[in-house]
Amino acid sequence: MKTEDTKDVKPVRYSYAFTATLLAGGAAISLLTGFPAGAQVAQNDRIQVQNAVPVAGAPASFADLVEVLQPAVVNISTRQSITIPQAQNPFEGTPFGELFNRRNQGPQRREAQSLGSGFIVSADGYVVTNNHVVSPDQRAELEEVTVTLPDGTEYEAELVGTDISSDLAVLKISRAEPFPFVNFGDSNQARVGDWVIAIGNPFGLGGTVTSGIISALQRTTGRGGAFDSFIQTDAAINRGNSGGPLFDMQGNVIGINNQILSASGGSNGIGLAIPAEDAAPIVQALIAGEEIERGYLGVQIQPVDEDIAEALGIEEGVGELVQGVQPGEAAEGAGLQPGDVVVAVNGEEVTPDNTLSRIVANIEPGTTVPLTYIRNGQRNRVNLTVGRRPSEEELMQQNMFQGDDETPPPSTPEKGSGMMEELLGVQAVEITPQIARQLGQPADTTGLAITAVDPNSDAARRGLSRGVMILSANGRPIATVEDLEEVLGSIRADGREAVLLRVRSRQGVTQSIPVRFIEE
Repeated sequence: MKTEDTKDVKPVRYSYAFTATLLAGGAAISLLTGFPAGAQVAQNDRIQVQNAVPVAGAPASFADLVEVLQPAVVNISTRQSITIPQAQNPFEGTPFGELFNRRNQGPQRREAQSLGSGFIVSADGYVVTNNHVVSPDQRAELEEVTVTLPDGTEYEAELVGTDISSDLAVLKISRAEPFPFVNFGDSNQARVGDWVIAIGNPFGLGGTVTSGIISALQRTTGRGGAFDSFIQTDAAINRGNSGGPLFDMQGNVIGINNQILSASGGSNGIGLAIPAEDAAPIVQALIAGEEIERGYLGVQIQPVDEDIAEALGIEEGVGELVQGVQPGEAAEGAGLQPGDVVVAVNGEEVTPDNTLSRIVANIEPGTTVPLTYIRNGQRNRVNLTVGRRPSEEELMQQNMFQGDDETPPPSTPEKGSGMMEELLGVQAVEITPQIARQLGQPADTTGLAITAVDPNSDAARRGLSRGVMILSANGRPIATVEDLEEVLGSIRADGREAVLLRVRSRQGVTQSIPVRFIEE
C-alpha cells in the first residue's frame, strides 16, 4: 500500500519560484551564494553565447556542449566504517573454544567505500547529488566525503543536508577562486523525443558522457510516494552515474540521474532522472538550511485499476482508492473513509501521472483546500486543512503492520544488544501509539511488537509471530527492548534456559507462554 502525500497551492516554504530564479542565469545564483551579481557566469550560459548547438535537429557533435559543461560535473567518493558484531563461538565448551575467542576479540570495524557523481550549482561550491550516494546504510557511519573535479583536484566536502524522500543531497566544497557551475533548467518544457546528454562517473572510470533522447515524462516505478515521477531516457546510465546531471541541448540541468530499470544492474536503455522541477526547490531549501515541510492527508491509497473501476462503476485510472485512514490526521477530520475514491485536490485531478501523493506533498501544511471524492457512486466535495508529513521513521512506524502477518517487516534501526534475537530468535520494536492503533490496541499500550521470528526457534513453535505483543517477561512489565534483555540476561546468569512471556495476539487473546532459549 502507498502512504499518501503531494502539489502546490501557495508556494511551499521551499518555493517553486526557485526554478525561475535559476533560469535567470549566473547573476541570479548570487542570491544563494553571496557572490556579486554578474561576477560569475554559469557554464550553461557560455553555451548560449557560443551557439554551440543548432536550434533544430541533432547536433553534428556534442563536443562543444560537453567541453563547456564537463568542468562543473564532479566525482563523489565516500569512506564509511561498518561495525561487525562479534561472531558467536561455535566451539564453546570444547578445546577449540579459547582459540576461537582469542581470534575474535569483540566487534570488528571495517571500511567501505562508495562512488557516484554530482554537479556544482554555485560559484562558491555547493554540489548536488543523490542522497543514496552519500548516506550509508544503517550499519555504517559516514567518515569522509571527497569531491574530485575533472582536472583531478580533490576537495574534502561538508554534508550540508539530505532529503530521503526525494533522494537528494547537497555538499559544500571551498577554495579561494570561484568554481565552474551549472544552472537548473525548466523540466516542464522537456518533450518526449528531445535530445539529452548525461555526464557522470560510472564504475569510477572518470568523466564519461552518454547521449540519447527523452523516452517518457512523469514515468512512475510503482513504489508510490511524492517523488515517484521521473524523466525516462535511453542515454546510457550506469552505476556511478547516480547524482550526475541530465542536460538538455541548451546545456541546462533538466534532471538528476537517479536509477536504472535493469535485471542485470547495467544500462538497458531505461534510465530515470529526478526532474529539475522537483529537485530545484529542495536544493534551495537544503542550501538555506530550511526544514523541508510537505503536506499530508493521512491515508493509505491504491490506484484505481480495471477491477476496482468495474466494481465501483467508475472510469479506470481516475482517482485513487482510500484503503486506510490514519487517526487524528486531516483525512479523518474531513470525514474520508476506506472505500472512498479521491479524484481531485485543490482543483488538480488525481491521475496515474499526477498522483494524490504528489499533489498533496506540495501543498503547504496548514493550507485549507477543496477535495473531491466518490462514495457510493456520488461525487462529494469537502474542504480540509492539509497536515504536515511525518518523518520517514514515523511513516515507517505507521505502516509497519499494514497487511497480513506474512508481509516482510520494513528495515528498522536495531535497539538493544541483540540478546533477544540471539536467545529467542525474535525481532521486536517498542509499541508506539501508531503501532498500537495498527494492531487494534489502545494508544497507551506498552510492550514490544514482534516483527519477525526465526522459524526454527522455540518461539515459532510456541506460536509467536509477527504482530504478537510481548507485555511482560517472568512477571516483569516490558516497555523497551532493553527491559526484555535485562530479564533474559538475569535468567541466563542463573543458569536457566527459558523465559515465561506474557503475550497478546492481534485478536486480543492474552496468555503466558514459556519459550526456551536457542541452543548455542
